[in-house]
Amino acid sequence: MKKAILLFTGLTSTHLLQAATAATELEGSFKIGPAIILIAILLTFILVGIYFRAKDTTDYYAAGRGISKVGSGMAIASNWMSAASFLGMAALMYGYGYHGLAYVVGWTGGYVLLLILMAGQIRKYGKYTAADFIGDRYYSRALRALGAVIAILISIAYCVGQFGGIGLMFKWIMGIDYALAVIIGGAVVLTYTLISGMLGVTKNMQIQYVIIIISFLIPLFILTYKFDYFWLIPQIGYGSAVSDIVSGIPLAETQQLYNSLGHHFAIAPSPEYAMPWDTASGQSFFQWIAIAFSLMIGTAGLPHVIQRFYVVPKARDARWSVVWGLFFICILYWSAPAYSAFGKILSANPEVGKLAKDAIVVYTAQLGNVNPLIVGLLAAGGVSAAFSTVSGLLVAGSSAFAHDLYVKSFRPDSSPRRQLLVARIGTVIMAIIVTLLALPQWALIGQLVAIAFSLAGCTIFPLFLLGIWWSGSNRQGAVAGVIVGLLVSAVSLTYSLVGDSLPYYDFVSYWLGAWYFAWIGAPLAIIANIIVSKLTTPTPLEIRKFLIENVHS
Repeated sequence: MKKAILLFTGLTSTHLLQAATAATELEGSFKIGPAIILIAILLTFILVGIYFRAKDTTDYYAAGRGISKVGSGMAIASNWMSAASFLGMAALMYGYGYHGLAYVVGWTGGYVLLLILMAGQIRKYGKYTAADFIGDRYYSRALRALGAVIAILISIAYCVGQFGGIGLMFKWIMGIDYALAVIIGGAVVLTYTLISGMLGVTKNMQIQYVIIIISFLIPLFILTYKFDYFWLIPQIGYGSAVSDIVSGIPLAETQQLYNSLGHHFAIAPSPEYAMPWDTASGQSFFQWIAIAFSLMIGTAGLPHVIQRFYVVPKARDARWSVVWGLFFICILYWSAPAYSAFGKILSANPEVGKLAKDAIVVYTAQLGNVNPLIVGLLAAGGVSAAFSTVSGLLVAGSSAFAHDLYVKSFRPDSSPRRQLLVARIGTVIMAIIVTLLALPQWALIGQLVAIAFSLAGCTIFPLFLLGIWWSGSNRQGAVAGVIVGLLVSAVSLTYSLVGDSLPYYDFVSYWLGAWYFAWIGAPLAIIANIIVSKLTTPTPLEIRKFLIENVHS
């Protein structure tokens, strides 16, 4: 390689070498600097939550509908940039190379879909939650309750991966057991969500975005500068690192080039890393497309994403908040592949050992000999990313529990005070369930989150798409579509959990993989909705009139 990469003058003492070695392990001693940074950030979240705490149900569910376009865009970006984005995307590309880009394309494309098809219309419809829209649009209390249950299941599935990311980062910073780290992190995020509700959560998300993006970009500038790549725009400069991975870096060119463990900076040629759908990754062209498609439509069906459009004053603000959100999201999404490329080179030496993929962002900074405090800030940014998403999910899930199940389905005469109490009880129950599910490390964070996207794509997305854009979709069609979507989801998840003891396991696990079963589930649900709607009683006139005059005017 013709560049001066990672020139180090240190590494002269055994003490420094041992310290660097310890820094690359999740297990280890308490890290005082990173811990102080993390505690300060968490205290800031709690104080903001207290100051902007929810005073009534409108604050708790929809932030009083007083958030600006830019502020909502920052909150959308923060809410979206979960542990799956901050930690998981680099992990997927580190492990699968080009195939991991399917997640970047799917998650980003989903917001474009939302901008074009749903953002303004959802705000014009004027409901608090996804289940509220479903119940009103399809004039069915049972569908509202079912929508609420689905929203809760999606929120729980999404939260599991986030709690896993929190556990990994708390484990690294605090030097504690993974299970204890998950419990402590979950308790903190639960505390400030209970205090603040959506108003405090939305304000927190704006602060969290600043923390997330600063903590993510600073190490990247440092790494590209040390590697002598184009550090002024690291997102462009990392392309040379990909070329080095593909062509390899001979040992003869790295005699004075080391990672933080003192290993020569050589890497064998790995052309499969940048090859589309290379067989070496174990993934196919179909799987790449299926993942991208499922994540895209799943994004447009996530309850906590849809709920963000209710916090702005007007429909026009909802559309612009998506535009700003996309801008803020792309800053991080454009940067994540660089961590996977640098991590691939820095960890190439066999003596580094097997690294946890989901922590590769932190490992990359450590192996690049970035200052420990900056690495600590990076880890704290990962925690912030998980917290911002978890808080939104808990509010969305608790809103479905209190507003759509308890009030709309069982106790319509319930007082606002009691509604807020029930919402907080629902939040606690959800947090306990998610904590228990997060203790076993089922899969990579990005893959766990993809389950929630596919479930949303099979169930809620078809209801919103047809409910907004086709007035002919009626209650019976909606029921048929949801049943079909849930059946496809159940088959996929059953085969994923039970394993190869089931018949036709190889066929089903390939075509209905847990990360992408919405590629077929969503179209089937839409077709079932259309067919049954055509064969049954038409949509009531008042619903059709409302869509024309209020939603599409």
